[in-house]
Amino acid sequence: HRDLHSFPTRRSSDLRQPRLRGLSTGNLKGEVDCACFGSPRMTDESTIVIALGKNRTLDNLLDNPHACYLIMEPAQNLFEWRGVRLYSKMKRCETSGESVETMKTIISEKADKAAAQMIFAALTFTIEQVRLLADFGQGCEKSILSA
Repeated sequence: HRDLHSFPTRRSSDLRQPRLRGLSTGNLKGEVDCACFGSPRMTDESTIVIALGKNRTLDNLLDNPHACYLIMEPAQNLFEWRGVRLYSKMKRCETSGESVETMKTIISEKADKAAAQMIFAALTFTIEQVRLLADFGQGCEKSILSA
């Protein structure tokens, strides 16, 4: 599994600053939500798996499977910030089984057992579009993802 905590660094050893990560979702009424998430993992170049509790994000995704996962790396000034927006669609929501148990184990190791106990579902997303944090047509989003 490719850990999204390392995005969007070009070198895995480049850990200058923490990344800020948010998942934006919306329900059928058009009401939107954005939440901080550290659990997403890439299983391949086009798939993300996310662990969720019973919350607004899960409710929104059950209504509307589209989401945007934003990963940002702050810098000294705004023009040096790096990041990507991963526009995705939920393909699967599992509330029991191997995927849920695997995510609970990973979260227990990276955070703690209390956080792992809050996990209710493992969701699988397909990445439909990748855009840079500040997209001016540079076309380098593929190089960020392949880093």
